[in-house]
Amino acid sequence: MRVIITGGGTGGHVYPALAIARGLKQLRPEVEMLYIGTAKGLEADVIPRAGIPFKTISAVGLERRRIWKNIPAVAKVARGLGEAWHHIRRFQPDLVVGTGGYVSGPVCLAAALQGIGVVIHEQNAFPGFTNRLLAKMARAVCLTFNEAAERFPRGARLVTTGLPVRPEILQADRGACRHQLGLKSDQLLLVVVGGSQGARSINQAMLPLLKELAGRKDVAVLHVTGRRDYEGFLGQLREWGIDLVKCGNITIEPYVYNMERALAAADLVIGRAGASFLAEILARGVPAILIPYPHAAANHQEYNARAVARKGAAVLILDRELKGGRLRDVVQKLLGDRDSLQKMAAAARRLGRPDALDAILGVIAAELDKGQAPPGGRR
Repeated sequence: MRVIITGGGTGGHVYPALAIARGLKQLRPEVEMLYIGTAKGLEADVIPRAGIPFKTISAVGLERRRIWKNIPAVAKVARGLGEAWHHIRRFQPDLVVGTGGYVSGPVCLAAALQGIGVVIHEQNAFPGFTNRLLAKMARAVCLTFNEAAERFPRGARLVTTGLPVRPEILQADRGACRHQLGLKSDQLLLVVVGGSQGARSINQAMLPLLKELAGRKDVAVLHVTGRRDYEGFLGQLREWGIDLVKCGNITIEPYVYNMERALAAADLVIGRAGASFLAEILARGVPAILIPYPHAAANHQEYNARAVARKGAAVLILDRELKGGRLRDVVQKLLGDRDSLQKMAAAARRLGRPDALDAILGVIAAELDKGQAPPGGRR
C-alpha cells in the first residue's frame, strides 16, 4: 500500500503530519510513503531529516478579502495543482492524508479529482477555508475540536480525534523534570512562552509582573522570550531593577529545546493558542492563560482559546487587554489559589487527547483496509 502525506508551512501543520507518518510506519511497516510539501516551508528541513521521501510543489496562500490581489498568484496555484497531479500519478497512492497549510489544498484536490481517497485533519476550532472546501470530497475529516463541526458542510464525515502530540511530551516524568530544573517540592512553576518566535506583546506585559514575582520563594518563573527579543528584554529587566542573579527565581531563555521538560514541571503556563501548543498542555493537564495571536488567519487562535476556556481549563486574555494590567492580576490571583489551579488542571486533562494519534491512525487504517481501487488506479 502507498500513502501520500501532505501539510506544510508551519510546525502546526508539519509536526502532526510527521507524527502521523511515523505512527503509520509503526502500525503498517509495509506501507510506502511520500511526503509532498513546499521547498520553502518548515517541512523542507524536517521531513528529509526524518528519512521520509519528499517531493515539492509550488504553493501560495490566497487573499479572501482583497480578491484582486490573487491575480498574480493564480498561475502559481495552477502550476502547483499540476505538479501535485504529476506526483500523484507517478506514485499512485491508495490514500492521501492532509494536515493543512497552503500545500495541502492542491495535493488533496488533485487526489480527489483522480478518485483517490483523502483523509484530512483540521487542527483548529475555526476550520480553514481549504479544509471546508475539501470536506465533502474527503472520506473523513479528523477534528481537534468538537466546535469545528458546525462549520463544515452537511454530508462531510467528521470524526473528533484530537491532535497528535509528540511522544516525548507525554512520556516526560514530572518529578524528574522538576528535579532537573532545581525546583522545590512546594514551589510553583510559571512557564511563559510566545511560540517559537516569541511574542513581543506578552514579553512587555510580563515586565511589571516579573518585578512583583522577583525573589519570591514559592514561585519560580521560566520565561521564553524568543531569539529576536532576548537581548533587548534582558536590557529592559535591568531598567526595571530586576537582577536575575539576586532574585534567584526567574530564568530567561531565548528558546527552549526541551519544552517537554518545562511543560511536565509547570503549574501554570502563559502562551498563545495555536492548536499544537494547546494539544500539548491539555495532554499534560497544565492550567493556562491563553493570549491568542490577534493576526492569525480567520482569528482561529481566539476560537481555539475560547473552546478551552469555556471548559474551565484556561483563562482567556485578548492581546489588546495586555496593556491594562489584566495579565498581572490574573496571574497573581491564580498563583495564590492552588485549588483553582487544581480544578483547571483537571479540566485540562478531561479535554486532553493523549490517544489522538491512535485515533487518527485508526481512521487511516480503516480507509486503507477498505481495499477499494480508485478509478484508473494502480490495482
